[in-house]
Amino acid sequence: GKVSAVLFDMDGVLCNSEEPSRCAAVDVFAEMGVDVTVDDFIPFTGTGEANFLGGVARVKGVKDFSTESAKKRFFEIYLDKYAKPNSGIGFPGALELIMECKNAGLKVAVASSADRVKVDANLAAAGLPVSLFDAIVSADAFENLKPAPDIFLAASKNLGVDTNECIVIEDALAGVQAAKAAEIRCIAVTTSLDEDALQQASPVFIRKDIGDISINDILYGGSNAYHNERTENTKNISSLGNASPEILNGATNAESVENTNSSSSKDQGLLGSRRDILRYGSLGIAFSCLFFTIGNWKAMQFASPKGLLNFLTGGNSSIFATNEGESLSSRVQQIKKYLADFETGGSATYVPEFPRKLDWLNTAPLQFGRDLKGRVVVLDFWTYCCINCMHVLPDLEFIEKKYKDKPFTVVGVHSAKFDNEKDLEAIRSAVLRYNVTHPVVNDGDMYLWRELGVNSWPTFVVVAPNGKVLAQISGEGHRKDLDDVVGAALEFYDERKLLQNNSLPLALEKDRDSRLITSPLKFPGKLAIDVQNNRLFISDSNHNRIVVTNLDGEFICQVGSSEEGLLDGQFDTASFNRPQGLAYNFKKNILYVADTENHALREVDFVNETVRTLAGNGTKGSDYEGGGRGTNQVLNSPWDVCYAPLEETVYIAMAGQHQIWKHNTLDGVTEVFSGNGSEKNLNGSSPTNTSFAQPSGISLDPELRELFVADSESSSIRAVNLKSGGSRWLAGGDPNFPDNLFRFGDHDGTGWDVLLQHPLGVVYASDNQIYVADSYNHKIKKLDPVTKKVTTIAGTGRAGYKDGDALSAQVRDHSTN
Repeated sequence: GKVSAVLFDMDGVLCNSEEPSRCAAVDVFAEMGVDVTVDDFIPFTGTGEANFLGGVARVKGVKDFSTESAKKRFFEIYLDKYAKPNSGIGFPGALELIMECKNAGLKVAVASSADRVKVDANLAAAGLPVSLFDAIVSADAFENLKPAPDIFLAASKNLGVDTNECIVIEDALAGVQAAKAAEIRCIAVTTSLDEDALQQASPVFIRKDIGDISINDILYGGSNAYHNERTENTKNISSLGNASPEILNGATNAESVENTNSSSSKDQGLLGSRRDILRYGSLGIAFSCLFFTIGNWKAMQFASPKGLLNFLTGGNSSIFATNEGESLSSRVQQIKKYLADFETGGSATYVPEFPRKLDWLNTAPLQFGRDLKGRVVVLDFWTYCCINCMHVLPDLEFIEKKYKDKPFTVVGVHSAKFDNEKDLEAIRSAVLRYNVTHPVVNDGDMYLWRELGVNSWPTFVVVAPNGKVLAQISGEGHRKDLDDVVGAALEFYDERKLLQNNSLPLALEKDRDSRLITSPLKFPGKLAIDVQNNRLFISDSNHNRIVVTNLDGEFICQVGSSEEGLLDGQFDTASFNRPQGLAYNFKKNILYVADTENHALREVDFVNETVRTLAGNGTKGSDYEGGGRGTNQVLNSPWDVCYAPLEETVYIAMAGQHQIWKHNTLDGVTEVFSGNGSEKNLNGSSPTNTSFAQPSGISLDPELRELFVADSESSSIRAVNLKSGGSRWLAGGDPNFPDNLFRFGDHDGTGWDVLLQHPLGVVYASDNQIYVADSYNHKIKKLDPVTKKVTTIAGTGRAGYKDGDALSAQVRDHSTN
């Protein structure tokens, strides 16, 4: 396919800097009195300085290790000793290839897991001017570094080039994995690892170093056909070196057109005049646009002109453009300087006032011109279905506690994606479930969203005490950014006597719900059944425990102390953190638990009455491949589990990074099974060309042919082939446009006619039917996997708590297992 941009990794690709980096790291540890070798750092190559140093510190058991201090010293040693300007660390052929790419009309970028201070130093040492590159993306602005795709996705966005028209050049396994996760083609070089090691991540091909990569390798997009032809006949390929990129791209495009019209003779050509072709082509485009508009109209309702502008320009994020290597005080001073320039600039945007008709939770209605005047405010645009919005709640809680005595307030602006999420009682339930204690406003009509040009969940808008919008930033991993800008703003505006620490009319929902306080269960998540022993297992999520009853609901015992935490041990001392999915192993009398907010897989042993952790360590991971053993393998919000007894494998719905994983109970290895990590509704023939959107419920068929998935954010039910790891569509969602996660509703029928709304649970039953918890429609539905017919069997479609006949009973936001 066409190539329009090249994303160069730096260390090991442009610069021969991997060995000097390891030497500088050895020097850092030597100053601590810790004996390490350069080889100790190889497993952490390409993952960013924090993990590069911190990973070895963990392996060596270094006590009281400070990542920030180590990074600071590392940069000092590296810049002083190993990376002096024009010191010749550039790989031969790097400059030449960059220039050839630019001459061919391609955009070029550096996309590195190193901090910006090191990127600049290395490029200077290699004699590669920064001005050569159309973009430089470094680790400073990201929480998730390689092998997460974030850096490459950001580089693609900065260049304004789709990922399918980019190609990456990488030397590290983590980098090749990151390119794969971003769905970008990758050429690997063996400057850091040998060919066998790199093949694990399946680059399109491998070269010795950047000097061995030709412009035609890039223009042909790393195609295997070209690679094979080059290998067999380098003379013929080199003769194309003088051909223009237009000719080369034209040849590639012509080949793809020929392949899609195989019934036409190559000699015969296309029938009809050019005008006919244009006429029919235009008509086809018109019908395609109409079809797209009809299928995506709900998603388009969230758009606004300002939101589009912010998306294209990146919004007002310059306040965060600082270097990771800086100390806290210097970064705060830089932000304060920005604020001084900002206040004298005269072009500020003022935050719109909250419409008076809006409903509020945790407080009486607030106004910027009254209650919030003189306070620094962070507006958190969220919707309670969104896993990313859940992930940032600990960040907001951290900042709220840090500045609790200051004139600072977080206001949650609930901007619903799903129709059900506009309901005030549903939002109140979410506020209670996630223990949100700051003011929350229900902006169901998305007024503030459109006025401020927000285009994704979560988005933070920082507002000054005078009502001016200081900054807007989207996504996870910005605790430090928010902390620094809030701290700097409080200092800056305090010095100008603009702060007012008036009390707010808070009235927390958790203090007003007596039913919740006395309820024996608190937001139970999932179920599992032991029919032979007449037992029902309940994940009592907000009590941080597992409740065991008989099938009549009579209490037998509980697992866990009810204290929030990650602690193995006996039933009465072990702890969980909002567990969700459960799966029972009858043969061993073991229950597997998706311990969601601990980002862990747990095992409950009813023989010895103990709990132990099988995978995950309490921190949110960003590993899209896996393969680690035990607690060394990090997880990301596992939401459901199911057990395959013949394989002795636990399958995991990894909602936090939109994948299906598996855990081998025999060797303790946990790894990805299906999904490339992109949040899409994409069905493919293999794990790497399949994408999910927050999978939240999974169930196996008895013959272990398929795994059925409640793909909540796409509002669809999918089936994963247990042999290939590919998937197929069954019902709901939009199977034609994978990026459209807004086709939802409540409609029974067959195939395309079916509409679901954020299903959270699915179970394959003994009658060969699939039962679906259509959660935001408050219904249980039955899906025939053969005919794809969906029928409501319980629930009225209105939230409530009412027993009775199936179609008159009422439930609310349920899941099943």
